[in-house]
Amino acid sequence: MRLRTLNRSVPAILLTAAVGLGAAAPAGAAQGSAQHAGQLQQEADAIHAAGAPGVLVSVTTPNGRQTVRAGVADTATGAPVPLDARFRIGSATKSFVATVVLQLVGEGRLELSDTVDRWLPGVVTGNGNDGSRITVRALLQHTSGIYDFAHDLPEIATAAGYQSGRFDVYTPAQLVALAMKHQPTFPPGTGTSYSNTNYVLLGMIVNRVTGQTWAHEVDARIIRPLGLRHTLVPGTLPFIPGPHAEGYSTFGGTDPVDVTVLNPSMIDAAGSIISTTADLSRFYAALTDGRLLAPAQLTNMETTIPAAQLSVFWPSARYGLGLAWFPLSCGGGYFGHPGGVPGYQTWDATAPETGRTVVVSSTGDGSEAIQLATNALVDNEMCRAG
Repeated sequence: MRLRTLNRSVPAILLTAAVGLGAAAPAGAAQGSAQHAGQLQQEADAIHAAGAPGVLVSVTTPNGRQTVRAGVADTATGAPVPLDARFRIGSATKSFVATVVLQLVGEGRLELSDTVDRWLPGVVTGNGNDGSRITVRALLQHTSGIYDFAHDLPEIATAAGYQSGRFDVYTPAQLVALAMKHQPTFPPGTGTSYSNTNYVLLGMIVNRVTGQTWAHEVDARIIRPLGLRHTLVPGTLPFIPGPHAEGYSTFGGTDPVDVTVLNPSMIDAAGSIISTTADLSRFYAALTDGRLLAPAQLTNMETTIPAAQLSVFWPSARYGLGLAWFPLSCGGGYFGHPGGVPGYQTWDATAPETGRTVVVSSTGDGSEAIQLATNALVDNEMCRAG
């Protein structure tokens, strides 16, 4: 079924751009904004206290945007997190790629029922893998059963693997080949299992359909039209250009390692985009209010099924086509997509009926305590009614 989000009253009043330009704000609105800023800061501080070295949070409503930060951008210098910090958005990249795929479906150049073999003959094969039985929809929805190649990347498994391989360049074909060494998790269409391999394959399909890389199509169809000036697909660039916080990982140990420098080709179309909280807010708002997809394609994207792996932290969570749905304590729910790569964790939430969008970026490994604190912030902010 197609799940929509909140049916709530007008969202909270935030300090608007007009106030910043010198227009007089009603005393009640200004007081409410200041009170909300304090509460939002406490919520961000809680994520930092749970173990995230740096935290950046933006809450956007039709009345404006409020941004707070906590912790530090660099544990060595103690510098604060830049309010316009860029960060690796991880699997939130999947929403961008899925949008391009669904645009191609809307243009009649691709069908959700097309098989992988239709576009990539012989790529998904061996050890019981069969691209003739897996559809584009199954890739988008994580029902393909294809093994997740990320489990086999030494660069994200240990500190030694990261240090020796952080500049390594992978091709999409090499990433898929890693997955093909394994048997499928289940026969196509008989279960759900989150796999980064699905979206690397989708990036390859976009290239075959359009003759351009998925990165080119994301830039031409989403980044430039929406004016996302601080969003980029870095390709093989291992650095984060512009202001940013350093990313840290303990690799399961106790000593954090600075993992900011990392060749993103190892995650490709499954998670390599760099963005900001403001740009992600704009993207998800545009996506869910119908500015990027025709109604039929948006309906397909928002038609969800139970997502067992996401339900570990979010009971009743559901997954559509590159977009997930999460319930709220106040009723209803929101759309978004979690993202995590070594050193960086991203959470985004949007409710098109209210115009509320929340984006949380934190550094570190994203422990259970950090995730629970992030969940609490998002729930509080999306349920806020005044």
